[in-house]
Amino acid sequence: MSIAVLVSCHGTVSRTADIPAFLNNIRRGRPSPPELVAEVTHRFEVIGGSPLMAITEAQARALEARLGIPVAVSGRLWHPYPSEVLPGLVAKGVRTIVSLPLAPQSVDAYHGPVREAAASHPELSIRAVPAWGMEPALIDAFVETIDEALAAVPAEEQMAVPIVLSAHSLPRRVIAMGDKYEAQFREMAGAVAARFEARGFSTRIAFQSQGASAEPWLGPDLAETFADLAQTGAGAVLVAPIGFLAEHVETLYDLDIEAPKIAAKAGLGRFYRARAVCDRPRFIDALEAVVRRELDR
Repeated sequence: MSIAVLVSCHGTVSRTADIPAFLNNIRRGRPSPPELVAEVTHRFEVIGGSPLMAITEAQARALEARLGIPVAVSGRLWHPYPSEVLPGLVAKGVRTIVSLPLAPQSVDAYHGPVREAAASHPELSIRAVPAWGMEPALIDAFVETIDEALAAVPAEEQMAVPIVLSAHSLPRRVIAMGDKYEAQFREMAGAVAARFEARGFSTRIAFQSQGASAEPWLGPDLAETFADLAQTGAGAVLVAPIGFLAEHVETLYDLDIEAPKIAAKAGLGRFYRARAVCDRPRFIDALEAVVRRELDR
C-alpha cells in the first residue's frame, strides 16, 4: 500500500466542554465572548450534538469501498487534525496522499493544514485536488435532495414554491482579499438552478449562518431573501443547503429551528428543507470521480 486519500472536513467537537477551544480555533486564537460560547453550546445541546464527524466517517468508508485504497478522515479546525492522522498512514507504508476537502470551494483552506502536517514527513507527497463544485455527479446529488424535498410539497403547489440555494456566509473582507469562495459557489449554484429553472421553478441564492462580528458579511441572508420572496407573493419556501455536504449545526439548528421562524415572520407560511447530500450514492460517485481523476493525472 503506497497511496491513500485524506478527506478533510470543517471539524467539530463531540463534547460541549470543548466548545470554547473549538471557537478559539475558528476565531484564530481570539478569545470567545462568554455569550457566544453560551449560544453555541445551547445550539449543540438543542440538536443533541453535531453528526458531522459520524457522517464524514460514513462518507470516507463509502469512498474507500469504491476505490479499494485507504481513506482517512481529518478535521480542519478540530481533532483529528492532519498532523494526528498522517503518522499512522506513514507507518502503514503510505507514501502518497490525495488531499480531498469535503468542501467543493476554497479548497486551499483545507489543503494548507495537510501540507503543513506533511512537512514533517519528507517521504510523503501530497496531491491536492482542485475545486470540484462543478463535478456532474455532485450537481446530480443536489438535484436529488431537492426533488426529494419537493415530494413533500402538495403536487398542486410545487411549482409555486421558490427554491433557495444556501451556503455559509463569509466576511466580505475575505472575498476582497482574493478568496474565490463566492464566485465558485455561485457557479455551482447556477448549475443546480439551471436544472430547476428549465422545469419552470424559481430559484434564489442566499448566504446563511453569518458570524457574530459586526463587519459586513456575504448576502443576501435568509431573512432578506424570505422578505423579498413574500413581497413577490410567495407563500412558501424550500431551502436547499447545497453549501453543506453533511448535516451540522448550520443545518440542524440554523435551518430546522431558526429558519422556519424567520420565514413565518416574513409571511411565508410553509417552510421546506432539502437534506444535505451526506453519503448518498450519487454524492459518493462525485467523490470517486474527483479522486480517480487525480490518480490518473
